[in-house]
Amino acid sequence: MTEQISILIVDDEERIRRLIRMYLEREGYIVEEAENGEEAVEKALTNDYRCILLDIMMPKKDGLEACEEIREKKSTPIILLTAKGEEANRVQGFETGADDYIVKPFSPREVVLRVKAILRRSAAFSPVTVTSVSKDLVVFPHLTIDNDAHRVSADGVEVNLTPKEYELLYYLAKAPDKVFDREQLLKEVWHYDFFGDLRTVDTHVKRLREKLNRVSENAAKMIVTVWGVGYKFEVVND
Repeated sequence: MTEQISILIVDDEERIRRLIRMYLEREGYIVEEAENGEEAVEKALTNDYRCILLDIMMPKKDGLEACEEIREKKSTPIILLTAKGEEANRVQGFETGADDYIVKPFSPREVVLRVKAILRRSAAFSPVTVTSVSKDLVVFPHLTIDNDAHRVSADGVEVNLTPKEYELLYYLAKAPDKVFDREQLLKEVWHYDFFGDLRTVDTHVKRLREKLNRVSENAAKMIVTVWGVGYKFEVVND
């Protein structure tokens, strides 16, 4: 592995940190550790990690608070680790901006696979030098998606999205006017069975609209709610 990929593991249990670290370092990743939420926020905001594994139940500041603070400044992919497997906790995690969720006890191999999957889906965080003109462009009035660079711009201004927000927008935009129900979006965008956490989709749509709206009201209006069904992407020309 030629590229130096840094990952932050945050958990108040040293044995869990060391176990995950061992498996990730075997794959060639550079791993750093933090043992509480405060330390996690400090490290996340001062370093450029490609992925953060974040436990929820921790002293000083829990993982949900830490996730929310990190999300205010950065779009680094975040995977939550927690013993709380109930639906409400999963939804709360996604509401704070997490990209994935693993319930303890888990297999370290599963963690490695989830990390690899999220890194593949977040190419925007890779230090890539562009040497050719992008060919994979989705262009609408007020909104452009450069899928080669995983970059979104609204009215000419770049919009900073998390990997999952980007995937959701790109999936909808590839099929304008087609209505997708929440179950289909969970399956196609999240790639995992979240046991009916349909609010996960609603939460991400809300965050996506808010980010687009800060730059362009017209771009935000393109994500349309189809009441009783789901969502669609509708082109706005004005």
